[in-house]
Amino acid sequence: MDGKFGKFFDSVGNLFTGGDHLPWCDPDVTAGCEREVAEAEKNASDEQRSESIMRLSWALVHSRRPDDVQRGIAMLEASLPRSKIPLKVREELYLLAVGLYRSGDYTRSRQLVERALEIAPDWRQALTLKKAIEDKITKDGMIGIGIAATAVGLLAGGIVAALSTRKK
Repeated sequence: MDGKFGKFFDSVGNLFTGGDHLPWCDPDVTAGCEREVAEAEKNASDEQRSESIMRLSWALVHSRRPDDVQRGIAMLEASLPRSKIPLKVREELYLLAVGLYRSGDYTRSRQLVERALEIAPDWRQALTLKKAIEDKITKDGMIGIGIAATAVGLLAGGIVAALSTRKK
């Protein structure tokens, strides 16, 4: 029974804190990935360069800086149409979904994570992201309903107050 209450309170807490379990990336890691890509551009094979760019994309979409996330999204959107290997496509779809989730585009993020799950249906990371997206959409919907209900309540209260002053 205590476990059920604990889960309930965790879910309520997550409602207000945003509780996703996606990792964040430090600016130092992002800078290191940028140096790695610059070095790979000079003297690395195409495969090494591609791996460096994927690591940088990962770091960017997991950054706390919105401009880094947008750069990561742009890199992945440019790279995705050229990708032919299913495993790479899956990774890019997932990372792009993370970036869109972090930037607040939950609908598009969900579409992309579902495409990644078509390639790998049991992929835990993608399933976790999909749940985080759905939780965020639900939370935003509940907040919107709460705001609308408050507005209706205030409007009704104002009407009642106006009518009560007219009757006097």
